Amino acid sequence: MRLRAEIWVAAYLKRLSLLNIPAFVVAKGDTTAGAVLIKLNTLDGNARLYQRAFDLMSGDRTWVVLSEGRETDVDTSVTAQRSFDPDLWVIEVEDKDARHLLDDPSLA
Repeated sequence: MRLRAEIWVAAYLKRLSLLNIPAFVVAKGDTTAGAVLIKLNTLDGNARLYQRAFDLMSGDRTWVVLSEGRETDVDTSVTAQRSFDPDLWVIEVEDKDARHLLDDPSLA
């Protein structure tokens, strides 16, 4: 069973805040089943955009890089994604050490 999107987002933001990693919701999506994009802003003019991928063979969900490079280019990618999926959540994480916690199994 999958968590509602709003519950996963709240848990993710809480985990980040416990480690003093600033993060905020840039775009609120569908509360039940909206997909989530994570923008990691490394505060040096660069960023990475993560999306969740589903492996049909294993059933595993993993986070993969959708876009990376200059922050303005990543923002363009976010805008493009939101243009065809208005139910999409976008969370921005700001951390110069590039911490995002997406590899933490408790956030799967």
